[in-house]
Amino acid sequence: MYKRVLLKLSGEALSANGNNFDPEILAGLALEIKEVHDLGVDLAIVVGGGNFIRGKMAEQIGIERVQADYMGMLATMINALAIQSACEKIDIPTRVLSAIEMSKIAEPFIVRRAIRHLEKGRVIIFGAGTGSPYFSTDTTAALRASEIKADVILMAKNGVDGVYSADPKLDPNAKKYDVLTYMELIQRKLAVMDTTATSMCMDNDIDLVVFNMNETGNIKKAVMENVTGTIVKRGE
Repeated sequence: MYKRVLLKLSGEALSANGNNFDPEILAGLALEIKEVHDLGVDLAIVVGGGNFIRGKMAEQIGIERVQADYMGMLATMINALAIQSACEKIDIPTRVLSAIEMSKIAEPFIVRRAIRHLEKGRVIIFGAGTGSPYFSTDTTAALRASEIKADVILMAKNGVDGVYSADPKLDPNAKKYDVLTYMELIQRKLAVMDTTATSMCMDNDIDLVVFNMNETGNIKKAVMENVTGTIVKRGE
């Protein structure tokens, strides 16, 4: 069983039917987080903001790239606070740590503080990305996992149970991979995470588990190394 994990969630995973949040999804996610917390596992979370806005989406409507990326960072903070609220309703101790100073609603991100919260049994939620434009929340996940010395990044996908050679929704002949190396991920141009994030995980020897978050109980199974999905490792 992994002892310290970072769970990467997309913003879209929190929404349904075009709404920014789905209360049932948030409540179900909190219950799954509680299952992992009750195992005594150190758990950190990075969440995207795509249910509100994406940097590229904002660019398409004429917003300058840097401003668009900051808008996306603010969206991740909204999602972080929503997850915190859902967790605290069922008595999971949490802390939101922001890469951009927002003293009224979150603590500033400091590596030693984050690790101390984990040691105290608190679930930590990282918001505002890396605090800098041009970096995705995939890169945020890889960076924060490296900083807190996580064993693994659990990448929860919406309706996809692993890494495929092509989009399984569009190509019925797409092949699913059970195990890959990071170098294979790069060489085969498999769109799991961006190249910066992939290289950082490879350099810091952090496992990546890609799995379907829409199946109840899969987060706990992933922590216990018992989920149907794809494992990406550094390799030789």
